[in-house]
Amino acid sequence: MAEPATRPATYADLEALPDTVVGEIIDGVLETHPRPAPPHTFAAAGLTGELAGPFQRGRGGPGGWLFSVEPEFHLGAHVLVPDVAGWRRSRLPSLPPEAFIEIEPDWVCEILSPSTARVDRGAKRRIYAETGVDFLWLLDPVARELEAFSLVGRRWMLVATVQEGELVQAPPFEVIAFPLNALFPFDHPAPPPATKA
Repeated sequence: MAEPATRPATYADLEALPDTVVGEIIDGVLETHPRPAPPHTFAAAGLTGELAGPFQRGRGGPGGWLFSVEPEFHLGAHVLVPDVAGWRRSRLPSLPPEAFIEIEPDWVCEILSPSTARVDRGAKRRIYAETGVDFLWLLDPVARELEAFSLVGRRWMLVATVQEGELVQAPPFEVIAFPLNALFPFDHPAPPPATKA
């Protein structure tokens, strides 16, 4: 017996989701995951704070950028919600009237979690390359590691890997440096005490 045909996901499918999940349409499939956990949200807020002063406001840096946390943007049939995205002001001269943006970002940072890493490293990374996003950062708040990629042709080239205790100074924001640890306001949780057998 033949499998029933599945229909591509629609925007109505996204609108029907509860507020407790984040939804995206990737390759016609509705992808959902829980709202981000605190390590994820603190890292997103910390990263935005580090970049907004010098790159959005021009305080101690060149300015010329706009940043958004969890923007919804439409790239063809895809509806994506990156953790943090940035546009050069020249490419996004005004805010669109809709609740989404149709101009692909110049830079995206995906903050990896167990529920999102597969899609972030797989389909979303591919779509970002296909649509011409120039820079992609993958930030792992548990491993405390940042991978920075630049688009060369339509392929990603790893240009920097930053570990806990090191400075972040990676394209397209290499004119400043900030400590990766600034994105993690809490120490690693202590391991649970050993139990006696």
